[in-house]
Amino acid sequence: MNELPNLDFNDDRLREECGIFGVYGHPDAAALTALGLHALQHRGQESVGIVSYDGERFNAERRLGLVSENFTKASVLEQLIGRNSIGHVRYSTTGETTLRNVQPLFADLAGGGLAVAHNGNLTNAVTLRDELVNSGCIFQTTSDTETILQLIARSKRGNTLARFIDALFKIEGAYALVVLTNKKLIGVRDPLGIRPLVIGELDGSYILASETCALDIIGANFVREVENGEIVVITDDGIESVKPFPPVKLQAMCFRIHLFCSAG
Repeated sequence: MNELPNLDFNDDRLREECGIFGVYGHPDAAALTALGLHALQHRGQESVGIVSYDGERFNAERRLGLVSENFTKASVLEQLIGRNSIGHVRYSTTGETTLRNVQPLFADLAGGGLAVAHNGNLTNAVTLRDELVNSGCIFQTTSDTETILQLIARSKRGNTLARFIDALFKIEGAYALVVLTNKKLIGVRDPLGIRPLVIGELDGSYILASETCALDIIGANFVREVENGEIVVITDDGIESVKPFPPVKLQAMCFRIHLFCSAG
C-alpha cells in the first residue's frame, strides 16, 4: 500500500516550486541557460541542472545547490557545448533531494535522446508509477518527472512528438515542461495553465522560460505566453503551435477542480 505524504491541507498557497528554461539556436546556449536559471533561483534552491545538445551528443551537468555555486566557472560551461539547451532549478514537491533526482532528466529512446525539465506536480504520479513498475519498468529516480519519460518511451506512436502527446494525455495535474531532442525544443503548459511558461527571442534564437525575468537578464524580447494546453515546437524552421487537448477535456478538468475547491 502506498503511504500518503504528510500534507498540510490548511496551507493552500500555490507554491512557485521549480524554474525551467530552454534555448534553441544560440552559440552560447548553456551560458544563457545558466543566467536564466539564476534569474529563476527564487523558484528553487535545492539543485540545478543543464543539458545541452551539440549536434552529435547530449551533454549534462547536474549539481546540488545554487546556480552561483555551480555554473559560474568557464570550466563547467565549456562541457555544455551546443546551440540548444534546457535547464532546471528545483524545489522538490515529490522525491528526495539527491543527485539522482536533479533535472533535467535524460533518456536514450528509440527515436534518439530526450531530456525533460518539469515544473509542477502530477496528481496521478503514484498510480502511474505503480502501473509502470508492475509492467516491468525500472525507475532510477523518485521524481515524478521520470514517469513522463517512461510514458514517452512506452508509447507506440510513430514519432517523438506524437509519443510526447500520448504521454500528456495520461498525466494529470499542474505542469509546465521543456523538452530537448536532437532536433527540437518543445514547451507545454497544462490544459488549465496553472504553471507559467513564456516565449522569448534573442538574436534569432528562441527562449522558453518560467518567467519573463529570465528573459530580461539575458536581454531577450518577450514574444508571448504559451497558452493553456498548448505545445510549442521549436525547430530550425521556427515555432509550430500544437493544441492537442479537445475542449471537452478542458471542461472536464475545470469541473474536477471546481469540485475539489468546493469540498469542505
